[in-house]
Amino acid sequence: MSKQMNAHFFFAVKLPDETKEKLKEYMECVSLKLPFSRWVHHEDYHITLAFLGSAPEEKLQKASGLIADSIRNEKTFPLYISRLGVFGKQEAPRIFWCGTQQDKHLQDLRLKVYSACQEAGFKLETRPFKPHITMARKWAGTGPFQQSLLVVNSPFKDGHLEFEASEVVLYQTHLDKSPKYESIAIFPLLAE
Repeated sequence: MSKQMNAHFFFAVKLPDETKEKLKEYMECVSLKLPFSRWVHHEDYHITLAFLGSAPEEKLQKASGLIADSIRNEKTFPLYISRLGVFGKQEAPRIFWCGTQQDKHLQDLRLKVYSACQEAGFKLETRPFKPHITMARKWAGTGPFQQSLLVVNSPFKDGHLEFEASEVVLYQTHLDKSPKYESIAIFPLLAE
């Protein structure tokens, strides 16, 4: 696990390639109607479980070992992407996202990863977990953002997008590249 200076790290649920491609297709249409400044590269789509920030090698290895132990018997499970949302100011959101339906398996997996990171000595965000996939950043519309745009432009009006959560991944951020996230370690879940 070699790392660059000031690199940031996070653990996340990896999305399958076909799910990333489908979301990319959806966002190509949605982006024409929702002007955000920066759209996320489809290879970078993920669901963050624990954001670590910059980290020394020893702490990353300790967290990785604890996570490997704590999720060793976790099975793969389905997730359903079913809605659009935003974070930030109502009139000028900073994050546009796709969200999953609430899922006990995902909540349990996140708790195990989060707890392992805390045990390894990481100080983590304490905000409630809101599973999402960031699609774009920084509202760039000529007027204030309207919440109704999320309903009108939702690609999920006719149904959700299902995928199998099968891996937790430790990612490293490369701000000067696109895609930005490099897989450093993979923790597979057990196939049913």
